[in-house]
Amino acid sequence: MSMHKLLALWGLTLLITAHAEITVHSQIPIGQMSTTAPEAAVTTYAAYNDTILIPPPIPDPAPATSYTIEVQRDAVNVPRLSVPHTGGAFWGFSIEMSVINQVLGKNSTFLQVPFLNLMANLVERAGSVYVRLGGNTQEHARMVDFIENYNTQTPAVLYTVDMFYIMNNISSLTNVKWFLGIPFDDTVNWRLQIAENAENILGEHLLGLQTANEPDFYLNNGHRQAPYTPYDFFGEMTNLMAAIDANPNIPTKNNFLAPNLGGEWTPEMVWETGFLDAFRDRLFALTVEHYPNNNCYVQFGTGRFVDPQEAFAEYLTHQAGIALAEPYRAATMIAQEVDKPFIMFETNTASCGGFQGISDSYGAALWAVDYGMQLANSNFTNALMHVGGQNVFYNPFTAPPTNQSSFHEWTVGAVYYSALVLAEAFGKSNTSRIIDVQANGDNYLTPAYAIYENDVFSKMALFNYVDDDSGASDRVVSIAVPGAGVPESVRVKYLSSESVSFRNITWAGQTFGPRFTVDGRLKGDLNVVTILCDRTNNTCQIPLKAPDFALVFFNDVDEVLNLGQATQTFATTAQTKVRNTVSVDQAVLETSNGHSEKDRARMGSTSSGSVHANSAAGMNGLLEAAMTVMCIVLGVGGVLRAVMR
Repeated sequence: MSMHKLLALWGLTLLITAHAEITVHSQIPIGQMSTTAPEAAVTTYAAYNDTILIPPPIPDPAPATSYTIEVQRDAVNVPRLSVPHTGGAFWGFSIEMSVINQVLGKNSTFLQVPFLNLMANLVERAGSVYVRLGGNTQEHARMVDFIENYNTQTPAVLYTVDMFYIMNNISSLTNVKWFLGIPFDDTVNWRLQIAENAENILGEHLLGLQTANEPDFYLNNGHRQAPYTPYDFFGEMTNLMAAIDANPNIPTKNNFLAPNLGGEWTPEMVWETGFLDAFRDRLFALTVEHYPNNNCYVQFGTGRFVDPQEAFAEYLTHQAGIALAEPYRAATMIAQEVDKPFIMFETNTASCGGFQGISDSYGAALWAVDYGMQLANSNFTNALMHVGGQNVFYNPFTAPPTNQSSFHEWTVGAVYYSALVLAEAFGKSNTSRIIDVQANGDNYLTPAYAIYENDVFSKMALFNYVDDDSGASDRVVSIAVPGAGVPESVRVKYLSSESVSFRNITWAGQTFGPRFTVDGRLKGDLNVVTILCDRTNNTCQIPLKAPDFALVFFNDVDEVLNLGQATQTFATTAQTKVRNTVSVDQAVLETSNGHSEKDRARMGSTSSGSVHANSAAGMNGLLEAAMTVMCIVLGVGGVLRAVMR
């Protein structure tokens, strides 16, 4: 390469560095102070907490250790089957706007390669993945041309147009579909730039726009004055639709998501206002948000203290998923009547960041598989796991602290494995239907689901929540298919760990690896177990450890049987610590699910030079980025720093 080209690339690198597009203020790890002992520092972050809880005792009386499940071959003979699962992977992700830089990428030319790989694994199994950028911080988001320096007077979340190019570039590499949210803090002067740019830049990759985030909590959170009722929300929706209709830069007028309730109001309270009659033709889907518990006392000193050890058993039972789905059964029926998807738009193990020892355990992985299947059984069409930063326990995936990104990789949490399991369970035929078979006398420790594809029985999902390393609680489940009979053999993928308390999880023998070692690709050899069936007695006997989960394939040509790591993968070709450009106000983070900075005395910033301790790292990052880009051919607008291999 000639010297003048090298100099040109150097200049372009400086330009890219000077105009990075998304900045987050004082959010761990983006705003953390540099440290000379990074290993010691990260252990203080919730995402890397080492707590191991004691498993619940073996119940007395214990569930039967052998039992038979009879399933009909043809869906026509099975009452109460769910609606078909269509669209992307059942579990998608809800990413708080305050952590976009950490999770998606520094800017549109420096994407987070582990994120691409993690999404690619789901896409190959399910066809696409739904990702929402939003949460409480979306309500105060403001678009600006650029962000030079952040200070405490800056509004809560600032973003530039490059946020949309980050999203679009991700979708061009792996089939991620997006949800965004329209700010609802000012319902007189609507800020619609997020809708305008999303439609213009994302095009078909944009699925829909959320209207209000948990409006039923607005009054309690101080965002509205009393009285504020579902009728007031109806009025705000009416005003928003009028503003949308008057805006020529928003050509799509019917891709909105509502009512996005958090649990203070019931969906029925909103329906009573005439909401569905007024807005059904404007909606992409009906949506709710719900967590089974909260850890807000530890995070913010509000509410009651919840002891994770005492709460652990509440997650290790089939009753957990049933209880979470039950309040919405009538609403999912309404959704079918108005021909709309019904989405759990934000959830995880507990709000305010989850629980130490629970949220990142194998027990949580079992819980999330069961919860997801129970939601599908209750006619939810999709659900989104919430994703935060370093200071939450429940993340499905976590980027390393920025002062360690040059020598540490990502960490995959327990519930990402759950997303992988459900992606395989439902596949991408758009015909999968599921039913809770109430196995073993409807015992809550040994649930099971039957899955039908193309109206034929295709898979069985088996759980054993009991934790017992003696072998006495291992189980043998006999699956019978009356009339049609069983095949000569079935193949089984196991989601495994030695204990519900542990974090070392494998799916079909493969794992993403320990914390700080994850590049988004599965490691190890794929292990799919073949089990011979007894055709004379019409049974296939499936062994389960204690604890265990098995996905049993009755279709021996299912395309995911031989799929471990996705065939499309990405490898990084650059390291960068360049400036970032969403800005997040501390007070807003404190009211965001799982994103607390309440106990942090010092405010930090990712804006270049605003925190003295980070200045050296900033210059090092500039040099790293520059030297890397000089070795890469740049196209129009900058080429993504990821290569497929």
